[in-house]
Amino acid sequence: MELQLTNRVRMTRLSGKTRAWFTKPANIILLVFVILLGVLTLYPLLTLLMETVIVHSGREASAVRSLGLAKGDTTWWHFQKLLFTLNDGGAGGIRLSNSWIQFYSPFLNTMAVSLASSFIAILFGGAVAFLITRTNMLFKKFVSAVFVFPYIMPSWTLALFWQTFLKNTNIGTGTSNGIFASMFGIYAPEWLVYGFFPISLVLGLHYAPFAYILIGGILRNMDANLEEAATILKTPRSRIIRKITLPIVMPAILSTFLLTFASSMSAYAVPVFLGSPVRYYMLSTKMKSLMDTYSGQAYIIAGIMIVFGVAILLLNQKLTNSRRSFVTVSGKSSQISQINLRKANKPIAIILVAILLIVAVLPLITFAMESVIIKAGDYSLKNMTMDFWIGQNLTYLDQGDSNGILLSAKIWKALGYSVLLAVVCSLIAGTSGMLVGYGIAKRRGSKLSSAVNSLSFFPYLMPSLAFGAIYLSMSSHVPWLRGFALLAIVGSVKYLPFASRSGVNAMLQLSGEIEEAAIITGVPWFKRMTRIIFPIQKATFLSGYLLPMVSCMRELSLFVLLVPTSNTILTTMLMQYSEKGWAQFGNAINLLIVTVVLLLNYTVNKLTGASIDKGVGG
Repeated sequence: MELQLTNRVRMTRLSGKTRAWFTKPANIILLVFVILLGVLTLYPLLTLLMETVIVHSGREASAVRSLGLAKGDTTWWHFQKLLFTLNDGGAGGIRLSNSWIQFYSPFLNTMAVSLASSFIAILFGGAVAFLITRTNMLFKKFVSAVFVFPYIMPSWTLALFWQTFLKNTNIGTGTSNGIFASMFGIYAPEWLVYGFFPISLVLGLHYAPFAYILIGGILRNMDANLEEAATILKTPRSRIIRKITLPIVMPAILSTFLLTFASSMSAYAVPVFLGSPVRYYMLSTKMKSLMDTYSGQAYIIAGIMIVFGVAILLLNQKLTNSRRSFVTVSGKSSQISQINLRKANKPIAIILVAILLIVAVLPLITFAMESVIIKAGDYSLKNMTMDFWIGQNLTYLDQGDSNGILLSAKIWKALGYSVLLAVVCSLIAGTSGMLVGYGIAKRRGSKLSSAVNSLSFFPYLMPSLAFGAIYLSMSSHVPWLRGFALLAIVGSVKYLPFASRSGVNAMLQLSGEIEEAAIITGVPWFKRMTRIIFPIQKATFLSGYLLPMVSCMRELSLFVLLVPTSNTILTTMLMQYSEKGWAQFGNAINLLIVTVVLLLNYTVNKLTGASIDKGVGG
């Protein structure tokens, strides 16, 4: 009898704890997302791992035929060939091993470029965010608006601009001079045009808006009392920045490093444009080339890239899940006192504006010029035409639609499809990221929170080409996973890290006292989110919507294998024109993509008062 009563008491307590656990919205959110993300991320990962030990068709099957293996068999041959092939000297002497050529050399190049580009992005983006939010620098509105241009533009456009501007006949595989050599007769050295330096610089500039948006959002919403208290105690400004400001923005710095490092590791187009001409290969370019010949080795490279991404993720998680508090919005903030730059104001502003004109405005001018010239290398007025924009029945086009891009039905259809896809992906990813951020922040330190935090970022660690290929193979087994639904799911999952980082940063910055006051007065959870939490951190939350939308509008690698031929998007159209050698149309579409993204950002700004550049103020 006593045993039955004891068991009944235990069951009652367990039932009570279970009911209490489910009464907390953060727990429900985390439980739902750990299931969804487990299916959408872990299953593709398992699929990828299986591909590393399977014999694929083509040259790979022929290479292992002597081992008695056929297509579909399991083998460790891919690992041995890629990672453990010793130096195979031939009749002509000792040659570099297959492992060094296909993996170790590209691996070292990838690590060097990823670290350098992350450093450039954090240093440049963080410095600009600090100047705009914490100083009286001149030209803030111009800088704030133009700084996001390098991110709005596809990364390969910056690489193409760099190559077009500086290439010359003395280096690489080029047979013509670029704008700089043609106009001034100055031939840039190889290290400046191709290889480690330009790849790192272009990727760093392209991802600098990550730091600008994430770090600037925190600086803008910081409680001014923190710095004012130190100022009253006559603490030097340098010490305030080092001891107060930097620790507060550390979560954003770590998130920026994580995003930039993972992005640089999986970048494909920039290394192709700026590395391949001088045989400077990275893991992504090697993975793409091996995907067409030895798929098993390509998937191994993808898996190794993921491993390194996970290592960085675990480091970030360990640092941000510590007991240190990063609360900077407490509901008691006052006006932030800005640093007076004094005599340095004008020089700093002029230098920054000049840099932005070079990296953000000059490429657009170059693309505009390249979109109207008839013969490459001739920039005279007689060699320019608007046919590529508004021409009709152009005889040198072999497609059914032979009009300029503004009169092309195919281009307008692709534009509509791209905008619809970008909006849907941003709504799904942005809302999910905000909820994930809320759950992680409220249950910070718990195993469930850590699991969701890791899973929400995990898709970004997978190379876009491999991620798209895996989902393409999955779609053959799921009848409804076709067309637009496939693109929307893949895009939403892939861009969830942008939104989740913004959501986590916003919630870690928000003091629990604000929501606790609402709970005491009986305000329901949904109303707390929509009337209190979201309005306070609107700028940071909306960046979680805008970043996926911008990324989706200019994405190519992720969708190139998934886009149905009947419903193409702008970036795949650009690739089709470029492959046919119609560079004018490619440059025109580049400008069209940038213009559309700016219009979307402007529309969101007018409707909500927030935009990419206003995420940090200015």
